[in-house]
Amino acid sequence: MRLIGLDPGLRLTGWGVIDVEGNRLRHVAHGVVKVPVAGTLAERLHCLFEGVSAIIEAQRPLEAAVEETFVNVNPGSTLKLGQARGVVMLAPARAGLPVHEYAANLVKKSVTGAGHADKQQIAMMVGRLLPGVEATSDAADALAVAICHAHHRATAKRIEAAL
Repeated sequence: MRLIGLDPGLRLTGWGVIDVEGNRLRHVAHGVVKVPVAGTLAERLHCLFEGVSAIIEAQRPLEAAVEETFVNVNPGSTLKLGQARGVVMLAPARAGLPVHEYAANLVKKSVTGAGHADKQQIAMMVGRLLPGVEATSDAADALAVAICHAHHRATAKRIEAAL
């Protein structure tokens, strides 16, 4: 089963793809969609959508997982991040993939054992869970989202079936 994890951001959106066979995880690819700072919000969101869509088309995942947005002190920043997150969720949904959402604390706890781990701890644990992978910051966070989904997808499927 090929999974893609997405860590939404308006400037940088991390992505990470893993293959899952039983309890085994294998790194496939990772990177960052970089959105130009110039341009209108609509143009930037369009660029983000196109970038994520191209990765989904190239990597052919069967499911997607997206990190939930946390609320910032600045309501304007929170709103823009929410719009970026909506676009990031739309791309896999439009490709026909089921999209699952995970709280940032659950992602961190699933990968590091601590719900308030920092980015360095996440990157280090991603490297241990996916030997040889040296992803940093946004891409490491996205791989962590994919790993979290690999660990929790059976539970998510049971909840969806019950609804």
